[in-house]
Amino acid sequence: MIETLLEGMTPSRAALWFLGLFTFGCVFRMIQMSARVARLGSRAPKIRFRLPYAVDFIYKSQKANLANNDLEFWKENIQNAGGLSNVKTAELDAGVSTRIIMTVDPENIKAILTGQFADYGKGESFHREWKEFLGDSIFATDGELWSRSRQLIRPMFARDRIVDTEIFEKHVQRLIPLLGRSTSPHASRVVDVGSLFFRYTLDAATDYLLGQGTDSLENPAARFAEAFRYVQQRQAEMFRAGVFSNFMSRKEFRRNLKIMDQFIQPYIETVLSLSTDELDQKLSKRETFLDALARFTRDPRVLRDQLVAVLLAGRDTTAGTLSFCLFELARHPEVVAKLREEIRGRLGVGSDAQKPSYNDLKDMKYLNGVINETMRLYPVVPFNVRFSLHDTTLPRGGGPDGRSPVGVLAGTRVIYSTMLMQRDPDLYDGVDSKNYFDPSQWIPDRWVEGWQPRPWHFIPFNGGPRICIGQQFATIEMGYTLIRILQVYERVIALPLSGKDHVEDPTLRFEVTLSPGAEFNCVFVKEGEDFARSQTGVSS
Repeated sequence: MIETLLEGMTPSRAALWFLGLFTFGCVFRMIQMSARVARLGSRAPKIRFRLPYAVDFIYKSQKANLANNDLEFWKENIQNAGGLSNVKTAELDAGVSTRIIMTVDPENIKAILTGQFADYGKGESFHREWKEFLGDSIFATDGELWSRSRQLIRPMFARDRIVDTEIFEKHVQRLIPLLGRSTSPHASRVVDVGSLFFRYTLDAATDYLLGQGTDSLENPAARFAEAFRYVQQRQAEMFRAGVFSNFMSRKEFRRNLKIMDQFIQPYIETVLSLSTDELDQKLSKRETFLDALARFTRDPRVLRDQLVAVLLAGRDTTAGTLSFCLFELARHPEVVAKLREEIRGRLGVGSDAQKPSYNDLKDMKYLNGVINETMRLYPVVPFNVRFSLHDTTLPRGGGPDGRSPVGVLAGTRVIYSTMLMQRDPDLYDGVDSKNYFDPSQWIPDRWVEGWQPRPWHFIPFNGGPRICIGQQFATIEMGYTLIRILQVYERVIALPLSGKDHVEDPTLRFEVTLSPGAEFNCVFVKEGEDFARSQTGVSS
């Protein structure tokens, strides 16, 4: 029978048979998967698309990213999934093995990060996609690999190590004079604070990690800084492309990775040339992160991977938060005045200024309110991802009322957004409440006037077993930097972008972390300085 069938088979008929069998196989597989989901729980409202594998949706998401409209794009698609409104959990079912679940529900985020921690992780596909950049580091692994990385890094961020603020002092004193100089050829005193802060935190981070900074404040075109920036940008693009990332060129990506590794390698070779006794002797002096790491492992690849991971976390997160914070301060002179009063009362300003201690940074309530409010409105990891490690559920989001558990098959990508959650008006008291503050606005006073976020409604450093190890290091660096700047400068003035007649809301750039999508042009004015807007060289 088969021979008879093959004798009459033409190429066109064979193609039709193949297409029919392929379609039948896909349909059968989807029915099978739907049955498995149904046994676990319900479906979430579906995000609509028209083309196979959601090619049109991926194209629109890439277009939104290039236009810095990620926040609006994802908010619209999640909230209006399934033709509904105010949806908190949605899914994109783009075909066999390509289902993605997106959630802004704090109960689901809590389950992913802590209650069902064993059910969700980075997953093998994430590890594979990010391995060239992050290797087997803490941010790309699960299970024993992740546990070993965390145990290796945790001692480096013990309190007795991070209370030494001299490393910040050295670099902030290089930063402060630059704030009073122009970075614009068209204005005499205008500086782009975003650019400066990314260079400042890179210098501080590499100094802490390696014992020597990149000096990118003095040399903005430092090769390592440029390579690091490109690798992050390209990695984010490839990750967003999903299954289509295999068609993207990696030539330039790998060239810049090589530049990064060539910068780091000599430091690794130097520390590995030291004996255990020589490394122990460094404990009595200033021991770098790499020195400490080398006392626990002599594997050069492990050293490289953990250095890159900590550099990514320690540099970009702090730089992004400081950039958005200074720009918001520049738009809110009343907040600058209150913050300076707190600084003046505790540490002094101008010629009377004292360096803040660890206790000062912990006790200054308004300072911490300013930092917390910036992390609430501009969380540095606005979207995060986990993969289900086996068949499981999310607590809610399924069914007609959105309250039933959502069935999640093994290998499903689950994206959660702290940014959309922390801006969700449903999680705040109503407008008639005395504790109401508009969640879409930057209002630091909310933190000192009786408002407190409910558990899991504010998670700037994630939560659960994977909570950020370096959160104290980051908050100390941010607080120390803000204090030292405002001890010198009395006012910060925000200026509109070229061609604009007013200062607009910050443009958001979504890559691996959140960063400014346009210049944050500001002018810094010292106490007692007679400064007119016209001195900037920018017209009113």
